[in-house]
Amino acid sequence: MRSIWNGAISFGLVSIPIKLVNATESHAVSFRQIHTEDGGRIRYRKVCELEDREVTQAEIGKAYEDADGAMIPITDEDLSQLPIPTARTIEIVAFVPEDRIDPLQMGSAYYLAASGAPAAKPYTLLREALKRSNRVAIAKFALRGRERLGMLRVVGDAIAMHGLLWPDEVRAPEGIAPEGGVTVRDQELDLADALMDTLGEIDLDDLHDEYREAVEEVVAAKAAGERPPESREEAAPGKVLDLMAALESSVRAARESRGGEGGGTDEEAEVRSLPQRKTASRRTPKETGAKKSTSTAAKKTAAKKAEPKKSTAKSGASTPAKKTAAKGTAKKAAGRSTAKESARSTGRSTAKKTASRRRSA
Repeated sequence: MRSIWNGAISFGLVSIPIKLVNATESHAVSFRQIHTEDGGRIRYRKVCELEDREVTQAEIGKAYEDADGAMIPITDEDLSQLPIPTARTIEIVAFVPEDRIDPLQMGSAYYLAASGAPAAKPYTLLREALKRSNRVAIAKFALRGRERLGMLRVVGDAIAMHGLLWPDEVRAPEGIAPEGGVTVRDQELDLADALMDTLGEIDLDDLHDEYREAVEEVVAAKAAGERPPESREEAAPGKVLDLMAALESSVRAARESRGGEGGGTDEEAEVRSLPQRKTASRRTPKETGAKKSTSTAAKKTAAKKAEPKKSTAKSGASTPAKKTAAKGTAKKAAGRSTAKESARSTGRSTAKKTASRRRSA
């Protein structure tokens, strides 16, 4: 990586030679301006307003425009004479906890590379000191014609520097928040929490610039003489009339877009429609009624379960009684048949005796 600035870190009486390297790069697709009729390039030319002619870069200097429009020329020699100790030095002025830095102040990011073998030892010393203290270094440095504020922190095995805005360059958020008293109900906060849990976390490395990819596809198709791909039409969001309904729909849509990730976790985090409850006094009767209905249903269920047992007991009790009655009936019938047979046999024997007497006479 090419360095954009050479200097040194001033750490007390310790000087660390370093090179400043851009830590970020832009992948945005850049376009050129053309003449739509013939495709010719449109270029900017620097023209002097007084002479009405184009001038070269060597003829261009700096000037400060006064309030009345007058131009005050400022040369590089004038700027070089300024008493700026940070012209070629990143001067560390303090060490503070990282949470003391407002993210609104952060700007461009750079890597600080050790310049040469003599810088290795003090560079490593500063890096390890920052690691052990869990703090960041606040420094002042000059870059591109102005003094800037910076924050030094450890990234891996390197030291990175974030350009910071001066505190007076950050605007106060006056008039930004909604005016008037706005109240948020607990049910709405619960749904918002459920939506946050459903969306969950994401690895930032998985995110990419979809717009840039779409532009590159269009450029590739045009270069090949093909028709550019058509973009998918997204449904326009409807007008939100009910915040609760919008939150519930958002939770449902987020869960569907996740495709059921997490298994049982999604079901546990399911959010159901909540009834509109204005006061706590209305909530108690509903809960009491629910308990009564539950107990009543339990009693009915217990009664239903008990019925088969009673019927079984009755049937079991009736069976022995029937058997006993049947046995008694059988005995009576047997007794009757025995009496009839004895009577018959007695009658027959009597008739035989009478007949034998008549013969003998």
